Formats: sequence, structure tokens, C-alpha cells
Amino acid sequence: MWTTVLVIAAVLVGSSMQRITGMGFALVAAPFLVLLLGPVDGVIVVNVCGVLTASIILMRVFRLVDWRRYIVLALCAVVGIVPGSYVLQFVSVAWLEISIGVLVAAGLTISVNLGRVVVRDRLGFRVVAGMASGFMNTTAGVGGPAVSIYAIATGWPQRSFAATMQPYFLTIGLASLASKFALGSADLPQLPVPVWVLIGCACIVGLIIGDRLATVVEPHVARRLLVIVAYLGSFATIVRGVIELLV
Repeated sequence: MWTTVLVIAAVLVGSSMQRITGMGFALVAAPFLVLLLGPVDGVIVVNVCGVLTASIILMRVFRLVDWRRYIVLALCAVVGIVPGSYVLQFVSVAWLEISIGVLVAAGLTISVNLGRVVVRDRLGFRVVAGMASGFMNTTAGVGGPAVSIYAIATGWPQRSFAATMQPYFLTIGLASLASKFALGSADLPQLPVPVWVLIGCACIVGLIIGDRLATVVEPHVARRLLVIVAYLGSFATIVRGVIELLV
């Protein structure tokens, strides 16, 4: 029972953060869901909930989406998902998580320390960010930090970024699930139907709460929350990998 309660709480908070910052669900919920459900089932639940939350938010922010950036990022992310699915079959998930967490923390630190210097947005940056995000989303369930580093470095306006991330996460979430199921690296978690229903309800309630908060949270505050959440996600990923190694 307590496991179910904690799973619902993680989903509720994660979906609220997703609405406010544009990408908080996996970063907030993934570490807890993986610890509660295991590294494979936890990431699958993250992907399923990510698809649900992104599709609902997209209906609210459709007009703010930067479709040109979305197309490049999403296509490159789908490319990055394929090797990520193969790697899961041969490389320890724990070492992958530790490596990804360290790289994300380092990348965020570099981006934040750029200060007022904004890097010119180039096609190459989008390609690298998309492929890295797709790979990380498949292997560790956290595809947001790679694109957040790109957004911070290139000065992408927060409202446009948050809106564009919804079709993006919808795309890579579906692609990750399809890739894992097709390659046989994962199956749908065998959770009771009532638990799935509660998870879906938690997503919706969290989005409602986040929608109310999004109207009062200023863009610069949301961007700071984005950085904080990305850091927390990277550190949690490292800790999760270390715990899995010890266990």
C-alpha cells in the first residue's frame, strides 16, 4: 500500500512540475519510481506517464510551440533512442545512470556559467541535444537535461521552450516505448488495474495544480526551477546508479 502511495505522490508532483517548467516529470518522478518499481518497470511507467502528461499539456500550449525546433530535436531524439535500446541489453544500467548523471551535471554547470553569453543557435547543437536526449530517455528515463542545456545555452525563451517540450516528450516517449517493446528489452509493468487508474488520475490532478501555478510563476522563476530540477535529476540519477551497484 505504501509503495502505491509513494508512486502516486511522485507522479502528482512530477506532473505539476512538468506543467510549470515544461520538463519536470521524468526528473522529479523517475528516481522515486525506479527505486519503488525497479530500474526497468520504473522507466516504463515514467515513459507512459510522460506521454499522458505531454499530450494533455499540448492541448493548452499548442499555439506557443516552436515547430521548427521540435522537428529537428524530435527526429534526432528518435535516432538516439535506437542505440539506447540496444545498449540496455549489454551494459549495466547502474553504470549508465552514473555516467549520464555526471555528464548532465557537468553540462548544466557549463550552461549556467555562461552567464549573459548566449551561444548562437545552430543546427548542429539541435542534432546533438536531440540525440543525447533520446539516448538518455531510453537508458535512464531522463531525456530533459540534454534539451534544457541546449535551451539555456542558446537563450530559448522559457514559454516557447516549455510548450515545445510537450510534443517533443510525447514523440520520444512513444518512440522509447515502441523501441523497447520491439527489441524485447522491456515489457509493460504488471501493475494492478486500479494502480494504473490511480496513476492516471494523479497525472491529471498534478497538471491541474501545475496549470494554476503556471499562471502566477514568472518565466525567469520557471527557468530557475528548470535548472534546479535538472540538477536534482542528475544527482538522483547518480545516487540511483550507486545504490543499484551496491545492491
